[in-house]
Amino acid sequence: MGEPLGQLKVTVVRGKKLVIRDFKSSDPYVILKLGNQTAKTKVINSCLNPVWNEELTFSLSEPVGVLNVEVFDKDRFKSDDKMGHAHVNLQPIVSASRLRQILKLSSGETPLRKVAPDSENCLVRESSICFMNGEVVQDVWLRLCDVESGEVELKLKFIESSAGGMR
Repeated sequence: MGEPLGQLKVTVVRGKKLVIRDFKSSDPYVILKLGNQTAKTKVINSCLNPVWNEELTFSLSEPVGVLNVEVFDKDRFKSDDKMGHAHVNLQPIVSASRLRQILKLSSGETPLRKVAPDSENCLVRESSICFMNGEVVQDVWLRLCDVESGEVELKLKFIESSAGGMR
């Protein structure tokens, strides 16, 4: 682990058009991985458009990595079924936070940058990174890979550690 940068708070908001892995539905949950850190949401029973609204917190340090997202269907008697995976690069939100410091923004709502969908990310649509209420935030919709359909909405919040803020 390199220099600590701060905390990444990830709200797993909801899923949309997830695949059926049981008879008529699925019992989805999400696992997030950042480096050697892992966090998991609760299971939403019998739902293809689940709403989790669960906040999971990670420590962020240099080098800034990729947040991996995996969706599974909970099964009682056999191993859980994969429902797709995605990833989001965290470098843009960290860079936007540094830009906020350079601009010395302290209040108000300010757009800092936009991230477009491309072959390097799983974004469904363009994502904005803003400075809002003292925090750098990014809303993302991710398309799940290796599966017929499915998207997951995340809200990312980067809170810089005070040590990381003094340069």
